[in-house]
Amino acid sequence: MQIEAIPPRRHLPPLAKLGLELGPLVLFFLSNAFGERLGLTGDQVTYTAIGLFVGATVVSLAIHFALLRRVPIMPLVSGVVVLVFGGLALALQDKTFFVIKPTIVNSLFGLILLGGLMFNKPLLSVVLDSVFSLTDEGWRRLTLRWGLFFLALAVLNEIVWRTQDYEFWVKFKVFGIMPITVLFALAQTPLLMRYEQKQPEA
Repeated sequence: MQIEAIPPRRHLPPLAKLGLELGPLVLFFLSNAFGERLGLTGDQVTYTAIGLFVGATVVSLAIHFALLRRVPIMPLVSGVVVLVFGGLALALQDKTFFVIKPTIVNSLFGLILLGGLMFNKPLLSVVLDSVFSLTDEGWRRLTLRWGLFFLALAVLNEIVWRTQDYEFWVKFKVFGIMPITVLFALAQTPLLMRYEQKQPEA
């Protein structure tokens, strides 16, 4: 009996992945920035933007599934939290539920990664749907760094929303968290190169 080979797991091209992740965020920012020009009042702008963000997140997850026949764990968890806390913000007309969403998501990922390390299970490749091939030591080091980074983002979000107004938090969410995350990811390049898993020569 012939055993069929398992097809390799599909991954989105980097630009497509970035577009799906940034799309809801860009729509959220534009809604906040130009809502009043469309005749909306302050609260209407806020909750319309949150509603559009929640809807765009659902669309993004659907596109992920349509293209890959699965949803990577990080967008899935983040999407579920967006639906729950964005939904609460809309239902109760309380934006606090929405601004704590990054705290909850980043705390979850940080605790999952660091908790996995306690059991000698570097889970970063699962959480980030990674296409990298690293040695075991490389995965441990990278997982530790990302785990601590996610917790730092959670703390930073708490500081910002508790000490600044909502308009400042919106700008921080769009122009703060994303650039910080990109810079941190780029800073891991030396580690990726050092611990890259060499493929055996044919």
